[in-house]
Amino acid sequence: MTALRPKMMQTQPVIRQLDDAAINRIAAGEVVERPASAVKELVENALDAGASRIAITIADGGKTLIRVVDDGCGIAPDQLPLALSRHATSKIDGSDLLNIRSFGFRGEALPSLGAVGRLSITSRSDGAEAATISVSGGRLGAVKPAALRQGTVVDLSDLFHATPARLKFLRSDRAETQAIGDVVKRLAMAEPYVSFTLTDTSGDKPRVTFRADAETGDLFDALHGRLRQVLGADFAENAVPLDASREGLGLTGYAGLPTFSRGAAVMQYLFVNGRPVRDRLLIGALKGAYADFLSRDRHPAAVLYLECDPTEVDVNVHPAKAEVRFREPGLARGLIVSGIRHALAGAGHRASTTVSTATLGAFRPASGAPAYQMDRPSTQALRTAYQAQAPGFAETRAVYGRVETPEADPARTDHPLGAARGQVHENYIIAQTTDGMVIVDQHAAHERLVYERLKRQMAENGVAAQALLIPEIVDLGPSDCARLLAVVDDLARLGLSVEPFGGAAICVRETPAILGPVNAAAMIADILDELDDQGETTTLGTRIDAILSRVACHGSIRSGRRMSGDEMNALLREMEATPHSGQCNHGRPTYVELKLADIERLFGRT
Repeated sequence: MTALRPKMMQTQPVIRQLDDAAINRIAAGEVVERPASAVKELVENALDAGASRIAITIADGGKTLIRVVDDGCGIAPDQLPLALSRHATSKIDGSDLLNIRSFGFRGEALPSLGAVGRLSITSRSDGAEAATISVSGGRLGAVKPAALRQGTVVDLSDLFHATPARLKFLRSDRAETQAIGDVVKRLAMAEPYVSFTLTDTSGDKPRVTFRADAETGDLFDALHGRLRQVLGADFAENAVPLDASREGLGLTGYAGLPTFSRGAAVMQYLFVNGRPVRDRLLIGALKGAYADFLSRDRHPAAVLYLECDPTEVDVNVHPAKAEVRFREPGLARGLIVSGIRHALAGAGHRASTTVSTATLGAFRPASGAPAYQMDRPSTQALRTAYQAQAPGFAETRAVYGRVETPEADPARTDHPLGAARGQVHENYIIAQTTDGMVIVDQHAAHERLVYERLKRQMAENGVAAQALLIPEIVDLGPSDCARLLAVVDDLARLGLSVEPFGGAAICVRETPAILGPVNAAAMIADILDELDDQGETTTLGTRIDAILSRVACHGSIRSGRRMSGDEMNALLREMEATPHSGQCNHGRPTYVELKLADIERLFGRT
């Protein structure tokens, strides 16, 4: 029996009070999971101290050395021992754990680091001399005089030397270094007015692996500049700004165009009151905002900043402070979805510049062909040359397409998508713009136009419902029944009529007509799962949108159909007037724009 239940004791257990060293090592397991966690805590302390410059130095993935230098307010000599005591902090007074306006507030980071590594703090505050203190394995040293001009220097060496078993669970130096870089980048995005440098001294020569100089200007200019530094020029050029608010909750940041999607969720950064977080609710809202533009295997790129009264969000959920809990989660989710969709609608037909870049990369100039320097003739010279040619020249039919008569009035090319000049392979429209050309996938473009038209019609006229010949009774648990009946009005607007049937059962009387025959019980189960996971349901709306997308696909201009010049130009004008027309219903681009300078470079005309 003892072998089957090894936790059973033969003697009466004795309750003991753990010593401070053991308590700190246990607490460190929650706060300091890996070197990146230590860097996060130390950099956040520097930001809370009002630093404008923060320098981080690491060695061997942070296992042997982590040094953080800042120019913040510093710590007075008599406060240094207290700073290394558990639950001692200058961030809060303990009277209100909901009104938290700083990164740190628990008072656990420094004593936890001192319990599992060798930690020294050298600091100087205004009006005081510099001092230093050290702690190793939880054993605190004496405060000593030191030399320092301003701010604080924190050295953490031999991390986890006091708990060597933890070292076995760390990853390679390269992986830990990458995790540290990710932490520093997230904090750099949270504070665009602060300078950050990250230096790796592992090799023979120290190398700066990340640098972001402090930005200036207003918030949006500073954010845009910082995101360009951290995420690169491609994101900065292919993201639309966000600025929305609702009931005391604000949303700012940048959302990538749908055609700038990623193959994995690697470019999604979320901040709540300036704090980097990884929150399932917010990630789900971000995914929902792009649900109408991306296929399931693509992921949006976005940097979102949510601002609200600190009392409306609980950041004291986990010691690592990476999770938050909103007082009204539905409000936060709704703001993200509506804010992103409104911003994407404002982008109109715009597609990401990476599409044209990839297109240019696909071209291969003839090898060994000489490059010539030639001047581009003016528009007037071209017109004169055309007039001088034989009358039938402009009517020539190309082998693989149709060449239209050049327009006498070049003003038509002033449209964003230019003027149609021909159709090749009965699927691609070639249009001329003032400074380049546009290639349009006629089927993909018209598919998005029809889809948007169907959605507008449904929004105006509502979702038609079909009555079931025999209403379907679905038995649920009491809590599931109550949650479903709480959203019965929302379901009715989508054509699903549900009413109580006594006890914990519900009766489904009508379903959306556009869905055809449905398994009502399975649909109700899906809706309940989404209510449980996100607090609201989009399952029914998503299914309806999927049907509309399929209808749009079958009702759009097919590949292989010849189009007249007027038809092609009408399609271009409708694309310019329709939001989201830069990508089809599956997130693929509907057109590619090539600048004339890039085309000439392909042919050596530079």
